[in-house]
Amino acid sequence: MSTFMLEIVTPERNFFSGEAECVIFKSVDGEMGVLPMHAPTVTAVNVGPLKIKAEGKWIEAVVTDGFAKIMPDKVVIMTDTAEYPEEIDVNRAKAAKQRAEERLQKQLSQLEYMRSKTALARAMARLKATSK
Repeated sequence: MSTFMLEIVTPERNFFSGEAECVIFKSVDGEMGVLPMHAPTVTAVNVGPLKIKAEGKWIEAVVTDGFAKIMPDKVVIMTDTAEYPEEIDVNRAKAAKQRAEERLQKQLSQLEYMRSKTALARAMARLKATSK
């Protein structure tokens, strides 16, 4: 078997559903690549780039926090958001990055600090995806 079924789901839409040869995403332990017949695993997905190899071509996207259920013949990634680079509003991402950086300069509660760090990571991942 050279492919597996890949589903990427957000609360708003089914982002991707189809056969894939490989998927690469950021997990809690760093970048993770999944090939067909991968050992069964459940892992958290972190904000960052997501790459899908389907029909011999690489497809790039950006995802936010979620989790992945990996089985030998199927991978399901459930994430808060998933976007292709062409769907990203660059000006909005730049403004979000600036707001997050400004908030991080202030004394914040631990919760506010974590939210600001997450917002900054999302904005930076979006900007990186659009700069290619």
